[in-house]
Amino acid sequence: MTASDPATVRTARRSLIIWLAACAAGAGLVLLAAGRTWATAAFGPEQGRIGAGRVDLTGGDLVAWLTPAALAALAALAAVLAARGVVRRMIGVVIALFGVAIIAGAWDGTRAPTIAAAAREHITTAVVSSSGFATTASQVWPGAAAAGGLILLAGGVTAAIRAGHWPGMSGKYDRPGGGGRTPGGPGGGERTGERAMWDALDEGVDPTSS
Repeated sequence: MTASDPATVRTARRSLIIWLAACAAGAGLVLLAAGRTWATAAFGPEQGRIGAGRVDLTGGDLVAWLTPAALAALAALAAVLAARGVVRRMIGVVIALFGVAIIAGAWDGTRAPTIAAAAREHITTAVVSSSGFATTASQVWPGAAAAGGLILLAGGVTAAIRAGHWPGMSGKYDRPGGGGRTPGGPGGGERTGERAMWDALDEGVDPTSS
């Protein structure tokens, strides 16, 4: 990609924006699903009824790392913007690993042993006596979490492969306020030279090499 190819630059920026939006949506979906009820345990003399003998278990109750993994993935998205080169690709791999962990957590959260263990943590031993408890599980929110994890997995793999073609953020946010760093006098000529230099840096081209 060169500074003289604006169409390629626009395409790369559009690809980065789409990638960011998709990954942010995937992480947001996981956060939403983690706060919803995945299973219900009914116990004791109230077994099977709605009341004191019922406890609702959210995705976060069943899978402790679900919410932290989604939040870490969101933080990694910002890191992709700030990083370049190999570091950016490595962050993409990390995002993919977060996606794998979330998918595994969504599967684990639907398993009967996981639900039973979480229910025991929320029900006192005095209440769970002879009658034990019964559990019912939903597939909707675990499926939503798994879908979010799949989006993050795909996004991480995409970043690991294509991150080198995406522009960075330094050209937009680290630009100095003053002029005078490029040849030329005051006025339009100096502004044009400064903009060309920062555009070249944003596109990965060294403006001093020529």
